[in-house]
Amino acid sequence: MITRREMVLASLGAGLGAAQTGRRMNVLMIAVDDLNNRIGCFGDRVVKTPNIDRLAKMGVRFDRAYCNYPLCNPSRTSLLSGMRPDRTKVLDNRTPPRTTIGNAVMLPEYFRNNGYFTARVGKIAHGLYEDAVKWDVSESANRREAALKAGKKKRAGSDDAPGKLQWAATENRDDQEPDGRTALRISELIEQNRSKPFFLGAGFHKPHLPWVAPKKYFEMYSTDMIKLPDTPADDLNDIPPIALTHTAGEKGMPELERKKAIVAYHAATSFMDAQVGVLLNTMDRLKLWDNTVVFLFGDHGWHLNEHHGLWRKMTVFEEAARAPMIMVAPGKQKGVACPRLVEYVDFYPTLAELCNLPKPTGLDGTSFAPLLANPQRAWKKGAYTVVQHQGVIGRSVRTERYRYTEWGKPEVAELYDHEMDPKEYKNIAHATRNPDDKQKAVIAEMRKLLNNPELAKPVV
Repeated sequence: MITRREMVLASLGAGLGAAQTGRRMNVLMIAVDDLNNRIGCFGDRVVKTPNIDRLAKMGVRFDRAYCNYPLCNPSRTSLLSGMRPDRTKVLDNRTPPRTTIGNAVMLPEYFRNNGYFTARVGKIAHGLYEDAVKWDVSESANRREAALKAGKKKRAGSDDAPGKLQWAATENRDDQEPDGRTALRISELIEQNRSKPFFLGAGFHKPHLPWVAPKKYFEMYSTDMIKLPDTPADDLNDIPPIALTHTAGEKGMPELERKKAIVAYHAATSFMDAQVGVLLNTMDRLKLWDNTVVFLFGDHGWHLNEHHGLWRKMTVFEEAARAPMIMVAPGKQKGVACPRLVEYVDFYPTLAELCNLPKPTGLDGTSFAPLLANPQRAWKKGAYTVVQHQGVIGRSVRTERYRYTEWGKPEVAELYDHEMDPKEYKNIAHATRNPDDKQKAVIAEMRKLLNNPELAKPVV
């Protein structure tokens, strides 16, 4: 017989949410390839992302989330291992994730070791190295870019060389595209395993190149809706050439072709958003929001013609290093934005804490679970991103106001004041800018922060 005291305790527990009662919550991880912050809930007035926007209303939107390396394999290796790239030594798409870190326990493996059912469909680790992470179920939705092969192609540039900006509108239904199949399979796995703690990874490929999606998503946009960056003519004068990744063909793209490319990126984003909606609807139908952490992130950002012709990733400019991240957790804040700095190495310890697992050791990140309860509280002072160009490592630290980067030596540096210059057009650290005493003091302080990440850690 249930006593009155037991009934009261049960009622209190229901109001507290799974995290506060010690219950092990499920995790639904939604990883999106090459997704930048051109999303409705992050302030974009053109891009249509109703499902991601809905997710943001249910949890915390992180406005200053930074990947640790703006390229697929290094970024994903870092976030899955909880280690920075200077420890993993994975700085390109060709180095296997475990080259240096050996048998380190990856994020989903940690949950699996603690009794969770784990599964991924689509891209979670970098495609070539999915076997580096062990899951109970590990599946890939085959990429079939049939429209490009069938000649229904629209492309930037004059040839079909690998890496060209290519896009196509297909006659397919959503469920005939790889990401559509990923969404349906993940929904099936959620339903099949809803009675046990699960950690599921949904890896969506779009908006990665080539930008292929059903034509209805292309019809949502027109080139008249696209405004190209209003970049100052002298923008490149104070940027170290090694910081740039221009390609000759794309730097000279005609204006209309650039707009068509951006339309295609947005179409692929809206298609992916619709697949996110499939997952959210499954969560609704099965009533799993009270015991599931859901988080969505882009593995890094993506350039859309900034700085006179930058496309893709592989820079530490804001458009590539910053990426969207939203987290929904039972009992935590809803519909709020967090202005504090978080890094992708923080995912691992955060999820372990939210799901009441033993605190993992040997990680470089810090659990940002306190920010889910109080998004405005004081937090870490810096977020770190690195990238390699021409054999030189660019090391960058971002505070809430500044971004400072060194390319091999202090003499080749960048400093941008995001309060005054959010598009990073004025490199304060360049000799031609002739920094004043106040700016020199900022450079010195940022250099200390760059060289000692311990100074950036929050007081928890």
